[in-house]
Amino acid sequence: MNGVHIRSAERALNVGTWLIVCGAMLYSILTVTPLMSAHTPAKWGWTAPILPLVVDAAVVIVVRLDSVLARLGGHGGRWPIVLRWMTGTMTLALNTADSALQKDLVGVAVHSVAPLLLIVTAETGLAYRRAITAAVTALEARQRAEREAAQQAARERAEAARREVREEREHAAALAREQREHEARLTAEATEREERRRREEREERAAREHAEQVERERREREREQRERERERAERDAAERAARQARERAEAARRERAALLDGPPVNDKLSEDLARRIVAAAVAEGVSVRRAADLCGWSVGWVSARYAEYRDPGDGGAQLAIVSR
Repeated sequence: MNGVHIRSAERALNVGTWLIVCGAMLYSILTVTPLMSAHTPAKWGWTAPILPLVVDAAVVIVVRLDSVLARLGGHGGRWPIVLRWMTGTMTLALNTADSALQKDLVGVAVHSVAPLLLIVTAETGLAYRRAITAAVTALEARQRAEREAAQQAARERAEAARREVREEREHAAALAREQREHEARLTAEATEREERRRREEREERAAREHAEQVERERREREREQRERERERAERDAAERAARQARERAEAARRERAALLDGPPVNDKLSEDLARRIVAAAVAEGVSVRRAADLCGWSVGWVSARYAEYRDPGDGGAQLAIVSR
């Protein structure tokens, strides 16, 4: 059996179960509603269908959740069993109550068919679903084991192939090494005679190269010394520039703090001083109202200056100039 057969069986079980549940619910509502109407005050007669609907809703919940739990391989404990049998018993009692009160045994038997069928279907469907889930789990485990066995066999075959290739390569390398050693022995005697003749030349050339090497090392040391001195000078210059930049930034910060620490003024300050105060306020994030109080100019004028100084074009340049 494959996955298609299992899904087909589950589909048939679901369709059949819900057909029986829906039919039993409809039959129960049609049977119990007259009984509830007869035992309900006249002004509340419209509530007669509520009780069978509530009981049947509980049946639907039980069937649906049992289906989900069985598919997941879980178990809800004792309460789902209590609810399942309680709803089934209530449905049976409500469907046969009218016939039982009239002592109609045939009616009791006829009206007990649907509730009994519903109870047995719920229990049987749960058992079927659990059996299907167990079968699916076993099938998946067997398929997984087969896949793992196939993968292991493939890995073993690949490892055997790699081992065979490695052995062949090592054998070929050993043959090549033996051939090279043989050729080396044949040429060793000839090269030895040639080596004795060239030894004096090599020694002379080595002495000359040593002298050249000493000279190159001396020049390299001098070049490295000059390079270190140049790097040291550049590093000192960079440190001086960074220190001067920090000093300028600190001076600008102190100047802005001095401009913004003053009390509010009642008279307009000079435009140059007012612009410097507004530039400091923009740099420090001070509000427009505070800047206007500090320089004595109107909020509109200060707002216009804020817009100029915050503009990434000319305004930004003016802000930088004023800040300095």
